[in-house]
Amino acid sequence: MTKPFDVCIRGDGVVGRTLALLLARERLRVALVARPTPAAASADAPADVRAYALNGASRELLQTLRCWPETPFVTPVQEMHIWGDDGGKLDFSALSVAQEALAWIVEVPALEQQLIQAVRYQPHIEMVQAPVKAALSVVCEGKTSQSRQEFGVDWRIKPYPQKAIAARLQSDRPHGGVAREWFAGGDILALLPLAGITGNSVALVWSVSVERAEALEKLPPEEFCAALQAVFDPEVAQQVGTLRLISPRASWPLALATAGHWVGPGWALAGDAAHTVHPLAGQGLNLGLADAVCLAKVIAQREYWRALGDERLLRRYERARKADVAAMGAVTDGLHGLFAQTDGRWQALRNWGMKGFSRSGLLKDWITRQATGL
Repeated sequence: MTKPFDVCIRGDGVVGRTLALLLARERLRVALVARPTPAAASADAPADVRAYALNGASRELLQTLRCWPETPFVTPVQEMHIWGDDGGKLDFSALSVAQEALAWIVEVPALEQQLIQAVRYQPHIEMVQAPVKAALSVVCEGKTSQSRQEFGVDWRIKPYPQKAIAARLQSDRPHGGVAREWFAGGDILALLPLAGITGNSVALVWSVSVERAEALEKLPPEEFCAALQAVFDPEVAQQVGTLRLISPRASWPLALATAGHWVGPGWALAGDAAHTVHPLAGQGLNLGLADAVCLAKVIAQREYWRALGDERLLRRYERARKADVAAMGAVTDGLHGLFAQTDGRWQALRNWGMKGFSRSGLLKDWITRQATGL
């Protein structure tokens, strides 16, 4: 007779596979539901242009699971420069807080491949094509999850009037491990270093109004890069160098969202299936991986007599994670709202705040350390 599954994880993305590996270390039998392969998938399909900004805690987790990619697929961020729209500027440095890096920019396909290999060689994990019966079902299907409705979950969403555009660019200058971000006229533009510390390619994430996003996506590559470089002032443009588009452009709508309940009898939500935040702080996957760590810890430390699907047990996970996620959601939503204001008084206030924070010394260093996740 086949041994029953302890846990069924619906969704085999980064969070789902990470959770499966953590639970397998506890010798639980895990069914991991594979995403359906698109019928149109082929060698000619567009490359995945996404890149994740992972903090130190996420890096330690993935290293422990032996799933951390190698250079050139991971790039340490040594410095980060942030510009406001009226002279405000913030600079962060890993050296100032005695850290190896502020964050690591990881290419999505490389990370996914590492996790695929790790799952393949873990005997306690079995890939399945559809959900199966288990003591506990964990939904890691992402923000478009179909399973939330099955479990009667209320999905509370605040859509932003923006889309994010992602692409890969190559410069005629090396980036030196510097990440750059601009808040200008309601737009948020980030250039994240790729291909190792000496590389000269960057990942673009550009949040703009829906109408402007549609127009930018239609521009020829040269005109798109010209519109991008028009954001920089001359001094910064010289540092960034001349940019050339080297990938297709991808885009998606932005929203702040959270599930009304993250757990119930025999089920739990994790990652984007439970919450999404604006990408301006680059914390989306870090939050999802922290969910996986917390849920695995709650399960590992349960009383010997308590069932895996016990709702009281799962509430411990929900309570532990909801506060952190709500705090990050409030920060990103507040920053988005603040920089979306076009009134001159708001502009003066936010840039005054940036300048004051830049001079805050110990407070700035403390927040920098918090951002590393360590």
